[in-house]
Amino acid sequence: MNAHEIDYEIFGEEMQYVEIELDPQEAVVAEAGSFMMMDTDVKMDTIFGDGSNQDKGVLGKIFSAGKRMLTGENLFMTAFLNIGQHKRKVSFASPYPGKILPIDLSEKGGKFICQKDAFLCAAKGVSVGIEFSKKLGRGLFGGEGFIMQKLEGDGMAFVHAGGTMAKKELAAGEVLKVDTGCIVGFSQSVDYDVEFVGGIKNTIFGGEGLFFATLRGPGTVYIQSLPFSRLAGRVLASIPKGGKDRGEGSLLGGLGDLLDGDNRF
Repeated sequence: MNAHEIDYEIFGEEMQYVEIELDPQEAVVAEAGSFMMMDTDVKMDTIFGDGSNQDKGVLGKIFSAGKRMLTGENLFMTAFLNIGQHKRKVSFASPYPGKILPIDLSEKGGKFICQKDAFLCAAKGVSVGIEFSKKLGRGLFGGEGFIMQKLEGDGMAFVHAGGTMAKKELAAGEVLKVDTGCIVGFSQSVDYDVEFVGGIKNTIFGGEGLFFATLRGPGTVYIQSLPFSRLAGRVLASIPKGGKDRGEGSLLGGLGDLLDGDNRF
């Protein structure tokens, strides 16, 4: 195997974290900011790119980091190496409520395609690259631009899904229509495209966006119920205007403040 073979355990329900067990000289790479805790003898090091091209000289490192930059991610990742003589553990946490999905790339044909912000961590040796969209419509309206992220190799990788996650096994030719932001990832055999919702009422008053994704089997698709963009939109919408709470959307507005004694002179 090219990637390090790691053992893991996932804890929690709503705000999960994954605990990875490292044998001596085993390592895992993770996105900056996902680290939670680690045992002694685990050495943390910042690396350029994803660590999959560290043996290919300076150009290999630059190419690896450049791929990450195109997906909008940090040029650097963090590697955690067990330098001790016994097994040690390191843990990584979810960025927001949802589920952590373990992906065994050896069971996915060595490749898995996901949203660019879904990746959490992986065994060292897994390549975190880019997947260019070959279709104009998918690139313009797919919610992730022309580029999605691809995980390649034969080791374990971990991605995060917001809210509740659904796993769908599509037969050959079977089509699933999904909100573009709700896609977590899919196997490389799945064909992904974008369709216009259609209809004047749907377009103007639907409130669900103008496009949805069509996923055609065969293959496995993972769907999330709470995309981060949707969560962030709700949070921003709930922020009081002008720095003062107006009754959390109450129809009374300022009058409600007077009635509950919250108005201060």
